[in-house]
Amino acid sequence: MGAVTIFNNGSLPSNRKRELSPLAKSLVSATTNRRIQLNTNGTFKRIINGEVVGKAIKGEMEIIIVNTLEKVSRVFYANEYDPDAPPAAPDCWSNAGDVPEAGAKGKQAASCATCPQNVVGSGAKGKGRACRYQRRLAVVVPGDPAGDLYQFNIPAKSLFGKGVGNVHPFESYYKYLAANSFSLDEVVTKVAYNDEAETLELQFSPTRELTDEEIDLVAEARQRPEATSYTVITAFEADTAGRKAKAEVEAPKAKAKDKPVFTDEPDEEEEEVAPPITRKRAVIADEDMDEVPTKSKLQSVISAWGDDD
Repeated sequence: MGAVTIFNNGSLPSNRKRELSPLAKSLVSATTNRRIQLNTNGTFKRIINGEVVGKAIKGEMEIIIVNTLEKVSRVFYANEYDPDAPPAAPDCWSNAGDVPEAGAKGKQAASCATCPQNVVGSGAKGKGRACRYQRRLAVVVPGDPAGDLYQFNIPAKSLFGKGVGNVHPFESYYKYLAANSFSLDEVVTKVAYNDEAETLELQFSPTRELTDEEIDLVAEARQRPEATSYTVITAFEADTAGRKAKAEVEAPKAKAKDKPVFTDEPDEEEEEVAPPITRKRAVIADEDMDEVPTKSKLQSVISAWGDDD
Protein backbone atom coordinates (compact mmCIF):
# COMPACT_ATOMS: atom_id res chain seq x y z
CA MET A 1 0.00 0.00 0.00
CA GLY A 2 1.55 3.29 -1.10
CA ALA A 3 1.67 6.53 0.86
CA VAL A 4 -0.82 8.18 -1.48
CA THR A 5 -3.38 5.45 -0.79
CA ILE A 6 -2.82 5.80 2.95
CA PHE A 7 -3.63 9.51 2.97
CA ASN A 8 -6.53 9.12 0.52
CA ASN A 9 -8.41 6.70 2.77
CA GLY A 10 -7.75 8.85 5.83
CA SER A 11 -5.96 6.21 7.90
CA LEU A 12 -2.42 5.61 9.08
CA PRO A 13 -0.87 2.13 9.31
CA SER A 14 0.48 2.66 12.82
CA ASN A 15 -0.74 3.09 16.37
CA ARG A 16 2.20 5.33 17.22
CA LYS A 17 1.54 8.89 18.33
CA ARG A 18 2.12 11.01 15.28
CA GLU A 19 4.38 14.03 15.85
CA LEU A 20 6.35 16.23 13.50
CA SER A 21 10.06 15.55 13.46
CA PRO A 22 12.55 18.33 14.37
CA LEU A 23 13.22 18.75 10.64
CA ALA A 24 9.54 19.19 9.81
CA LYS A 25 9.05 21.59 12.72
CA SER A 26 11.97 23.76 11.61
CA LEU A 27 10.64 23.93 8.05
CA VAL A 28 7.15 24.90 9.24
CA SER A 29 8.57 27.52 11.62
CA ALA A 30 10.58 29.07 8.82
CA THR A 31 7.41 29.76 6.82
CA THR A 32 5.08 30.73 9.69
CA ASN A 33 5.01 34.14 11.32
CA ARG A 34 3.12 34.56 14.57
CA ARG A 35 2.69 37.78 16.47
CA ILE A 36 0.43 39.35 19.05
CA GLN A 37 -0.99 42.61 17.74
CA LEU A 38 -1.73 45.62 19.91
CA ASN A 39 -4.81 47.66 19.04
CA THR A 40 -5.90 51.19 19.95
CA ASN A 41 -9.22 49.81 21.22
CA GLY A 42 -7.37 48.07 24.05
CA THR A 43 -7.35 44.53 22.67
CA PHE A 44 -4.76 41.91 21.80
CA LYS A 45 -5.08 39.80 18.65
CA ARG A 46 -3.21 36.72 17.50
CA ILE A 47 -1.94 37.16 13.94
CA ILE A 48 -0.62 34.15 12.02
CA ASN A 49 0.79 34.77 8.55
CA GLY A 50 -1.10 38.04 8.40
CA GLU A 51 -4.50 36.59 9.35
CA VAL A 52 -6.37 37.12 12.63
CA VAL A 53 -6.83 33.84 14.50
CA GLY A 54 -9.34 33.42 17.31
CA LYS A 55 -11.08 36.13 19.31
CA ALA A 56 -9.47 39.36 20.51
CA ILE A 57 -8.53 39.57 24.19
CA LYS A 58 -9.76 42.73 25.92
CA GLY A 59 -7.71 44.75 28.38
CA GLU A 60 -5.02 42.36 29.55
CA MET A 61 -3.38 39.04 28.82
CA GLU A 62 -0.66 36.79 30.23
CA ILE A 63 2.57 35.87 28.48
CA ILE A 64 5.78 34.00 29.25
CA ILE A 65 8.81 35.86 27.93
CA VAL A 66 11.28 33.53 26.21
CA ASN A 67 13.77 35.96 24.70
CA THR A 68 14.59 39.60 23.94
CA LEU A 69 17.68 41.59 22.98
CA GLU A 70 19.97 43.03 25.64
CA LYS A 71 19.54 46.59 24.34
CA VAL A 72 16.55 48.65 23.25
CA SER A 73 16.29 48.89 19.46
CA ARG A 74 15.81 52.04 17.36
CA VAL A 75 13.43 52.41 14.38
CA PHE A 76 13.11 55.29 11.89
CA TYR A 77 10.49 55.92 9.18
CA ALA A 78 11.14 58.79 6.77
CA ASN A 79 7.47 59.10 5.81
CA GLU A 80 4.61 59.97 8.07
CA TYR A 81 2.32 57.29 9.43
CA ASP A 82 -0.53 56.18 7.20
CA PRO A 83 -2.90 53.57 8.71
CA ASP A 84 -4.23 52.69 5.24
CA ALA A 85 -0.83 51.90 3.78
CA PRO A 86 0.38 48.34 3.24
CA PRO A 87 2.98 47.04 5.71
CA ALA A 88 6.52 48.19 5.00
CA ALA A 89 9.93 47.84 6.59
CA PRO A 90 11.44 50.92 8.29
CA ASP A 91 13.91 53.09 6.39
CA CYS A 92 16.59 52.78 9.04
CA TRP A 93 16.91 50.78 12.22
CA SER A 94 19.39 49.54 14.77
CA ASN A 95 18.71 46.34 16.68
CA ALA A 96 21.33 47.19 19.30
CA GLY A 97 20.70 50.95 19.26
CA ASP A 98 24.27 51.81 18.24
CA VAL A 99 24.73 51.72 14.44
CA PRO A 100 22.34 51.24 11.49
CA GLU A 101 21.86 47.65 10.37
CA ALA A 102 23.52 46.62 7.10
CA GLY A 103 20.17 45.91 5.48
CA ALA A 104 18.74 49.39 6.11
CA LYS A 105 18.18 51.15 2.79
CA GLY A 106 17.80 54.65 4.23
CA LYS A 107 20.65 55.00 6.71
CA GLN A 108 20.54 58.42 8.37
CA ALA A 109 24.07 58.47 9.85
CA ALA A 110 27.10 56.28 10.42
CA SER A 111 26.11 55.78 14.04
CA CYS A 112 23.15 56.48 16.30
CA ALA A 113 25.40 58.77 18.36
CA THR A 114 25.71 61.26 15.50
CA CYS A 115 22.30 60.77 13.89
CA PRO A 116 20.15 63.90 13.37
CA GLN A 117 17.04 61.76 13.87
CA ASN A 118 18.22 61.00 17.41
CA VAL A 119 17.97 64.63 18.51
CA VAL A 120 15.09 65.73 20.71
CA GLY A 121 12.87 67.91 18.53
CA SER A 122 13.43 65.95 15.32
CA GLY A 123 10.12 64.12 15.69
CA ALA A 124 6.70 65.06 14.37
CA LYS A 125 5.75 68.67 15.11
CA GLY A 126 9.16 69.24 16.68
CA LYS A 127 8.53 66.86 19.59
CA GLY A 128 10.51 63.85 20.71
CA ARG A 129 12.90 62.04 18.39
CA ALA A 130 12.15 60.99 14.83
CA CYS A 131 13.97 57.72 15.55
CA ARG A 132 11.88 55.80 18.04
CA TYR A 133 12.72 53.26 20.72
CA GLN A 134 11.28 49.77 20.41
CA ARG A 135 11.73 46.38 22.05
CA ARG A 136 10.64 43.05 20.66
CA LEU A 137 9.92 39.92 22.65
CA ALA A 138 9.58 36.26 21.74
CA VAL A 139 6.80 34.91 23.98
CA VAL A 140 4.60 31.89 24.57
CA VAL A 141 1.09 32.00 25.98
CA PRO A 142 0.46 30.12 29.26
CA GLY A 143 -1.84 27.15 28.76
CA ASP A 144 -1.15 26.87 25.02
CA PRO A 145 -0.56 23.11 24.55
CA ALA A 146 1.31 23.71 21.29
CA GLY A 147 3.77 26.07 22.97
CA ASP A 148 3.90 28.27 19.87
CA LEU A 149 6.17 31.31 19.92
CA TYR A 150 4.79 34.77 19.11
CA GLN A 151 6.45 38.09 18.44
CA PHE A 152 5.36 40.83 20.84
CA ASN A 153 6.37 44.43 20.02
CA ILE A 154 6.62 46.97 22.84
CA PRO A 155 6.29 50.61 21.67
CA ALA A 156 8.36 53.45 23.15
CA LYS A 157 5.60 54.73 25.42
CA SER A 158 5.51 51.37 27.21
CA LEU A 159 9.25 51.09 27.79
CA PHE A 160 10.21 53.95 30.08
CA GLY A 161 8.79 55.49 33.22
CA LYS A 162 8.18 54.79 36.88
CA GLY A 163 6.40 51.78 38.29
CA VAL A 164 3.86 51.71 41.10
CA GLY A 165 3.96 48.67 43.36
CA ASN A 166 4.57 45.68 41.13
CA VAL A 167 3.21 47.35 37.97
CA HIS A 168 5.89 48.78 35.68
CA PRO A 169 6.79 49.86 32.17
CA PHE A 170 9.01 47.20 30.65
CA GLU A 171 12.50 48.58 31.25
CA SER A 172 11.90 49.01 34.96
CA TYR A 173 9.84 45.80 35.13
CA TYR A 174 12.68 43.40 34.40
CA LYS A 175 15.04 45.38 36.66
CA TYR A 176 12.42 45.27 39.41
CA LEU A 177 12.16 41.49 39.13
CA ALA A 178 15.94 41.09 39.19
CA ALA A 179 16.21 43.31 42.27
CA ASN A 180 13.87 40.88 44.00
CA SER A 181 15.84 37.82 42.80
CA PHE A 182 13.38 36.73 40.12
CA SER A 183 14.12 36.12 36.44
CA LEU A 184 12.09 37.65 33.62
CA ASP A 185 11.80 34.29 31.86
CA GLU A 186 10.78 32.35 34.97
CA VAL A 187 7.52 34.14 35.81
CA VAL A 188 4.18 34.58 34.09
CA THR A 189 3.85 38.24 33.11
CA LYS A 190 0.55 40.09 32.90
CA VAL A 191 0.43 42.73 30.17
CA ALA A 192 -2.36 45.29 30.58
CA TYR A 193 -3.40 48.47 28.83
CA ASN A 194 -3.08 51.57 30.99
CA ASP A 195 -6.59 53.00 31.12
CA GLU A 196 -5.26 56.29 32.49
CA ALA A 197 -2.94 56.94 29.54
CA GLU A 198 -4.01 59.23 26.70
CA THR A 199 -2.30 57.04 24.10
CA LEU A 200 -1.64 53.32 23.78
CA GLU A 201 0.48 52.31 26.76
CA LEU A 202 1.19 48.93 28.33
CA GLN A 203 1.98 47.98 31.91
CA PHE A 204 3.74 44.80 33.07
CA SER A 205 3.40 42.88 36.34
CA PRO A 206 4.23 39.34 37.58
CA THR A 207 1.42 36.93 38.41
CA ARG A 208 3.15 33.69 39.40
CA GLU A 209 6.26 31.58 39.08
CA LEU A 210 6.50 29.11 36.19
CA THR A 211 5.79 25.47 36.82
CA ASP A 212 8.51 22.91 36.15
CA GLU A 213 6.76 21.97 32.92
CA GLU A 214 6.66 25.59 31.78
CA ILE A 215 10.35 26.04 32.58
CA ASP A 216 11.11 23.04 30.36
CA LEU A 217 8.88 24.51 27.65
CA VAL A 218 10.73 27.84 27.76
CA ALA A 219 14.10 26.08 27.56
CA GLU A 220 12.95 24.14 24.49
CA ALA A 221 11.34 27.18 22.85
CA ARG A 222 14.54 29.21 23.28
CA GLN A 223 16.29 26.81 20.90
CA ARG A 224 13.88 27.48 18.03
CA PRO A 225 14.97 29.88 15.26
CA GLU A 226 12.04 32.23 15.84
CA ALA A 227 13.12 32.77 19.46
CA THR A 228 15.87 34.91 17.94
CA SER A 229 14.25 36.11 14.71
CA TYR A 230 11.20 37.51 16.53
CA THR A 231 13.39 39.83 18.61
CA VAL A 232 15.09 41.61 15.71
CA ILE A 233 14.14 43.66 12.67
CA THR A 234 15.40 42.35 9.33
CA ALA A 235 15.62 43.84 5.84
CA PHE A 236 12.93 41.46 4.60
CA GLU A 237 10.45 42.10 7.37
CA ALA A 238 7.13 43.84 6.86
CA ASP A 239 6.50 45.75 10.05
CA THR A 240 3.10 45.83 11.74
CA ALA A 241 2.55 49.54 11.06
CA GLY A 242 2.31 50.48 7.39
CA ARG A 243 3.98 53.65 6.13
CA LYS A 244 3.82 55.40 2.79
CA ALA A 245 4.60 58.85 1.53
CA LYS A 246 1.83 61.43 1.25
CA ALA A 247 4.33 63.87 -0.20
CA GLU A 248 7.97 63.65 -1.21
CA VAL A 249 9.56 65.60 1.59
CA GLU A 250 13.07 65.71 2.92
CA ALA A 251 13.63 63.96 6.25
CA PRO A 252 13.75 66.44 9.17
CA LYS A 253 17.20 67.72 10.06
CA ALA A 254 18.59 68.67 13.43
CA LYS A 255 18.75 72.34 14.27
CA ALA A 256 22.19 73.91 14.32
CA LYS A 257 22.09 74.46 18.07
CA ASP A 258 21.26 70.82 18.74
CA LYS A 259 24.01 68.38 19.61
CA PRO A 260 23.03 64.94 18.34
CA VAL A 261 24.41 62.85 21.18
CA PHE A 262 22.90 59.42 21.67
CA THR A 263 22.07 58.35 25.22
CA ASP A 264 19.80 55.76 26.77
CA GLU A 265 17.52 58.56 27.98
CA PRO A 266 13.92 58.35 26.73
CA ASP A 267 12.29 60.99 24.57
CA GLU A 268 11.21 64.19 26.29
CA GLU A 269 7.59 63.09 26.43
CA GLU A 270 8.63 59.87 28.14
CA GLU A 271 9.60 59.63 31.77
CA GLU A 272 12.99 58.41 32.88
CA VAL A 273 13.45 54.81 33.90
CA ALA A 274 12.80 54.57 37.62
CA PRO A 275 15.04 52.41 39.80
CA PRO A 276 13.32 49.17 40.78
CA ILE A 277 11.74 48.75 44.19
CA THR A 278 14.00 46.47 46.19
CA ARG A 279 13.19 43.69 48.62
CA LYS A 280 13.61 45.99 51.62
CA ARG A 281 10.51 47.93 50.58
CA ALA A 282 8.36 44.84 50.19
CA VAL A 283 6.20 44.00 53.20
CA ILE A 284 6.44 40.24 53.28
CA ALA A 285 5.43 37.68 55.88
CA ASP A 286 9.00 36.99 57.01
CA GLU A 287 10.18 39.12 59.88
CA ASP A 288 13.69 39.32 58.48
CA MET A 289 13.23 42.10 55.91
CA ASP A 290 16.73 41.65 54.45
CA GLU A 291 16.22 38.00 53.60
CA VAL A 292 16.45 37.27 49.89
CA PRO A 293 13.06 35.81 48.88
CA THR A 294 13.27 32.28 47.52
CA LYS A 295 11.20 31.12 44.57
CA SER A 296 8.94 29.17 46.90
CA LYS A 297 7.84 32.50 48.36
CA LEU A 298 6.99 34.07 45.03
CA GLN A 299 3.27 34.31 45.67
CA SER A 300 3.68 36.16 48.97
CA VAL A 301 6.28 38.48 47.50
CA ILE A 302 4.07 39.32 44.54
CA SER A 303 1.22 40.13 46.91
CA ALA A 304 3.56 42.28 48.99
CA TRP A 305 4.71 44.20 45.92
CA GLY A 306 1.12 45.15 45.21
CA ASP A 307 0.82 46.67 48.71
CA ASP A 308 3.73 49.10 48.29
CA ASP A 309 2.93 52.80 48.52
